[in-house]
Amino acid sequence: MLTIPRRIRMPVVMRSRLMLEVASELVAAEEWPEKQVTIHFRPQGDEAWRLCFFASDAPNAVDAVVSGEADIAICNPGGVLAMALRGAGPYKEPIPLRAIMVLPQFDQFGFAVTGQSGITSLAQVREQRIPLRVSLRGQRDHSVHFLANQVLATYGFSFDDIEAWGGQVRYDAEFPNGPNRIGAVERGEVDALFDEAMPMWATRALELGMRFLPVDEPQLQQLERMGLRRVPITRAEYPALPADVWTIDFSGWPVFTLASTPDRVVTAFCQALENRKAVIPWYGEGPMRLDLMCKDTKEGPLDIPLHPAAEAFWRGQGYI
Repeated sequence: MLTIPRRIRMPVVMRSRLMLEVASELVAAEEWPEKQVTIHFRPQGDEAWRLCFFASDAPNAVDAVVSGEADIAICNPGGVLAMALRGAGPYKEPIPLRAIMVLPQFDQFGFAVTGQSGITSLAQVREQRIPLRVSLRGQRDHSVHFLANQVLATYGFSFDDIEAWGGQVRYDAEFPNGPNRIGAVERGEVDALFDEAMPMWATRALELGMRFLPVDEPQLQQLERMGLRRVPITRAEYPALPADVWTIDFSGWPVFTLASTPDRVVTAFCQALENRKAVIPWYGEGPMRLDLMCKDTKEGPLDIPLHPAAEAFWRGQGYI
């Protein structure tokens, strides 16, 4: 267990603790927009920083870890890391990434089109060169764009093609349930909304007569070979669906690092998380369920291997 001797606590630690506690309070405040943080570590007075934790969410977290800009980062969904591990998609060679744990959150990618569009498949968009008006997430580095591009590529077209056919690709700075996203569908401004966070907008989309397009079997198999998982959008979740729809998984927020990261760093991270699990904000009541965050689950798919030091720590805790 990490300990802080009382004799050094005030002069050395208090300044850093003060800043960390203030940052923790600010990022939890709804009115505070700057919610993404990095944390740098170094011995007192050293010229160079030794370690960096990056509270990221997008595929550029992989680039940050590979370049050494960050040592430990977060990415959603875990399928992005699986692609990097395989050297698939935009990753030209395998990257030896390892997981420390995974924050669970189940989700699917939804490719929704209006009933008026007459579109029944993604293949139809390419075959008929449909000038689709589509709304995407405004955050340009979001994994929505990364994964949507991979799916469209398996059908042989891209968002650039849609624009070349006379369509419009909008990048709206809102969640999919916002007035410029699902609201734009209601006003007839767009024909399609592609996004994750299905619980936010799927029910309303179906109420508006939208159709969720399936990812077809040949494309699903191709995407699975790249490291992505298939998952259904089900009538059990959304009763207005005519039938279950197969798409790609958007679940999990893996905390990850390189295989070469020293064991002492990974073990210290795990121990600190174990020590603080009761005070970290969580979806439900009680402490974080770390026993569910170091194994493969529906809500938190473990798409890359655990770092050996993380596996040893969680096994020592009796979690695996």
